[in-house]
Amino acid sequence: MTKKKLALEVIKRLKKEYPDAVCTLAYDKAWQLLVSVRLAAQCTDKRVDMITPLLYEKYPTLEALADAPVERIEEIVRPCGLGNSKARDISACMKMLRDEYGGKVPDSMEELLKLPGVGRKSANLVLGDVYGKPAIVTDTHCIRLCNLIGLVDNIKEPAKVEKELWKLVPPEEGNALCHRFVTHGREVCVARRPDCDRCCLKDICKTGVSKAKEIKK
Repeated sequence: MTKKKLALEVIKRLKKEYPDAVCTLAYDKAWQLLVSVRLAAQCTDKRVDMITPLLYEKYPTLEALADAPVERIEEIVRPCGLGNSKARDISACMKMLRDEYGGKVPDSMEELLKLPGVGRKSANLVLGDVYGKPAIVTDTHCIRLCNLIGLVDNIKEPAKVEKELWKLVPPEEGNALCHRFVTHGREVCVARRPDCDRCCLKDICKTGVSKAKEIKK
């Protein structure tokens, strides 16, 4: 099976397994998604979703957050880890959105990458979830599963994984596939204890097939 055919089969099966492909970060507005995804670096989405309501209660608008002292933002977001750098990025990002973009989150990769603290993963998430554009979010789950399944060959750099997936995945399927990778990575293909017996991909996954052969020996 070619990698392209493998990708299509993975999409088909995960779509059946997880019909609802949604972002696990809670947000109402585009700027809030930017805040959440910055806080999610080296932090769980669950913890981020516990902290952001406190942040938005204190600073309910983009303008209010842009005006907030960095140290006050840091006090609230500190439980997410890397509080100082995350608070600085959030403050600078909100100021730039207010001053240079009229309070609107841009809808192009080029413009999104100009925002402080925004990399390709964050930009792709916004493009896909907010604007419904083709996007591939190469987070840790996506990278790990793509290597295990065999969609990429021992590639760990997010940008390189993204580049390879663009060759294999139909543009309209990329964003949803990455959300399904997150769900599958949390519920079945868990990093420390992948449950291959329960996996809907076990007969096409490179790692699953290899494990099955070892068991038969």
